[in-house]
Amino acid sequence: MLELVLIFPIGNMTSNELGKIIQKRRKSLGMKQADLALVSGTGVRFISDLENGKETCVIGKTLKVMQTLGLEPVIRSRDEK
Repeated sequence: MLELVLIFPIGNMTSNELGKIIQKRRKSLGMKQADLALVSGTGVRFISDLENGKETCVIGKTLKVMQTLGLEPVIRSRDEK
């Protein structure tokens, strides 16, 4: 599977932006929310909440969903280049 790397400085990305990235990636893979929930070990409600930018989504599940989609988060401080 093709892996994409998300690089976002701490504090710049919102939960809404992350949700839209996840949704776009899921759709580009031809997956329904139910498909993603099944293969990532989460529920459809969680996927929906995540894609809609719910700020209280559990980070562990979020990372699992991203891994399932081939997205790798890279976090660095703003002063790193």
